[in-house]
Formats: sequence, structure tokens, C-alpha cells
Amino acid sequence: MNNILKQIVEKKKKRIKIFKKKENINNLLNNIKSFKNFSNFKNILKKRTLEKKISIIAEIKKSSPSAGLLVEDFDPVNIASIYAENGASFLSVLTEEDFFLGKLDYIRNIKKKNTLPILCKDFFIDTYQVALSKSFGADCILIILAAVDKVLAKDIYQAANDLNMSTLIEVHTEKEADLALNYEDSIIGINNRNLKTLEISLDTTIQLSKILNSHSNPLVCESGIHSSNEMKLIIDKSNVRNFLIGESLLTSSDIAAKLKEFTQINL
Repeated sequence: MNNILKQIVEKKKKRIKIFKKKENINNLLNNIKSFKNFSNFKNILKKRTLEKKISIIAEIKKSSPSAGLLVEDFDPVNIASIYAENGASFLSVLTEEDFFLGKLDYIRNIKKKNTLPILCKDFFIDTYQVALSKSFGADCILIILAAVDKVLAKDIYQAANDLNMSTLIEVHTEKEADLALNYEDSIIGINNRNLKTLEISLDTTIQLSKILNSHSNPLVCESGIHSSNEMKLIIDKSNVRNFLIGESLLTSSDIAAKLKEFTQINL
């Protein structure tokens, strides 16, 4: 299989050029001032983790390279409401345009009717995107270590800190896990999906948590959770209690019931 991540990054570079022509950084910073309802994503997650609560970061996305079109009659605001009403603690909103059919507007529209903290799930390859995502209402951004070099990752991380945004550093390998420990102020997400091949293994979280359990902020298990039994396995084997879940919710015939299976889990 071709390297999907590389293809996505190349498309994202073109998208950023278009955004920069429309809005300069000063305009974005002014737009940010108009938002009053930002949340501290990291601190809320940290408090829940210390209280040994299970947190579901429920994902909103229309499509993905691995699964294709997930939701035909796609209404992100309605999905966000279902998530909020059935126990989700946070939202993850896919905003990548070409491979996931996302839009930054989804975050803005959701924010008007929903108070849950929002992770902007995109491929951040330019510090400009940090202010851009916050100008649409994002509380947290994703930094995929497989998608950027060390210097750029640090620059994006610092740009987020400067704007009081939380960051989720995403790792998939032992090398990336070691590197992620340098991001002391960040949440760390362990992606069970290999972004180069799209293959999934829950063992990734179990193994990498051994490296990351000394981190001072919460860890998140990402991708591949389809049942409460799989959640129990992760909690038992890694002590990670925070889960980013998307496809198994969105492809369910009853999203509310499926989410309750996760949020009302009996340990």
C-alpha cells in the first residue's frame, strides 16, 4: 500500500496555502478574541484521570481512508449532541478535507450548541494551523510525530502553548514514545493504527504504555476499540483509561446505545 500519510501531508500543504491567502495570522488572532467558551482540554482530562474515571473522546468524522464513507447523512452538530447526551467527556472533530471529508466549520458550528472540549483532529504541519484551528473554536490540537520532524513538532507544540491550547502528541512506535516524553505539558495519544499501512493492533497501546507511564499527563488509547471487552483489556494491561473512539460509534445502528456500552462499562 502507498504511504497514505505522505499523500495526506502533501494535500495538506496545498490547503494551508489557500487558507493563508484568505486569512493572515493577525486576522486569526482577532477572530480568536471573539470566542468566549474555550475549555482547558488537558486539565479536564487530567482531573478525570486522577479520579480514575474513564473518559471517552468521541470522534466526529464523515469518512476515512481505511473505512471509506462512514456516515451518509452526515450532521456533525447532531452527532455531537448525541455524544454529549450519552456520556462522552470530550469531542474529536476530523477537519482534514481531502481524505476524511472534514471541515473546520464543523468545530465552529458544534461550539455554538455544545460545551464539551474539542480536539481538532487534523494533520498539523505548519504553526499557522494552530491559530487557524483556535479561530474556529478548537481547544486542543493533534501533533502526529510520524508526520513532522522534531523541530517542526516542537514549534507547533510551542505555538499551541503560546495560545493556551492543549496538545495531544500522537505516537505509534517506541522511538516516537521516547520522543514524546519531552513534551511535558502535553497529553500523549497512542495510536493503535499504523498510519503508513492502516493496520491496527491494540498491543501497541499495551507495549508503548510501558514507556510512557512515567509521563505526568494523561495517556489516550486511539483507534481499534469496538467493544467494552477491548476497553477492559486496555485498562487491565496498560492502566490507560482514556479512549478516542470514532468508527465503531459512527458505524453503529444506534450511536447512543453503543456509546453507553463504553461510558457505562463495569470494571
